[in-house]
Amino acid sequence: MIDVYYWPTPNGHKVTIALEEMGLDYTIKPVNIGKGEQFEPEFLAFSPNNRMPAIIDHDTGASPQSVFESGAILVYLAEKTGQFMPKDGPGRVAVMEWLMWQMGGFGPMLGQAHHFNFYAPEDVEYGKKRYSAEANRLYGVLDRRLEKTEWVAGDDYTIADMAIFPWSRTYERQGVNIDDYPHVAAWRQKMINRPAVERGMKVGREMREDLSKIDPNEFKKLFGVKE
Repeated sequence: MIDVYYWPTPNGHKVTIALEEMGLDYTIKPVNIGKGEQFEPEFLAFSPNNRMPAIIDHDTGASPQSVFESGAILVYLAEKTGQFMPKDGPGRVAVMEWLMWQMGGFGPMLGQAHHFNFYAPEDVEYGKKRYSAEANRLYGVLDRRLEKTEWVAGDDYTIADMAIFPWSRTYERQGVNIDDYPHVAAWRQKMINRPAVERGMKVGREMREDLSKIDPNEFKKLFGVKE
């Protein structure tokens, strides 16, 4: 059994998608970031950067293994199961490249765009323009990649797709018109059509008011996906 210290955010969703895709048993341990539970000493003991998600894997055959940072968790789970990442060669390199691209750019910059467009206590026009422009640049990078490949890292669906997808949910709040990126839009359609992705994205929706109000039967509308 894997304990998942979690809140329903894009980084949390990466991990629940992977767990659902890999068919692993897991238990959700809520970490309410709105209440500051990520700063509790018990959580910091195995997630020292006071960020969720983090996991503790009890199914190791030895001592439980804790892992923090969502990208590291995805690599750990892929290596544990032998799924969704090549063991070596150019395919593995491509997965790691695009996973690091998400961790270093697509996530942080889109998060900043979302913040300045909707949550900043002051209307900072410079911040809105800067980060919305960077969000669009990154969607352009992804669109050009997906023009050439079926999935982000190549011909096969991998943890790179799982890492990137949740961050695309709020593209409108990032200052992005998804119609400007047709290859990203088509890829998103394929992602949301995967049953494990839908299950993973629904985990913990009752924890957040903005997600809990959405009819589960209209899940695709949450992503702006056209029927």
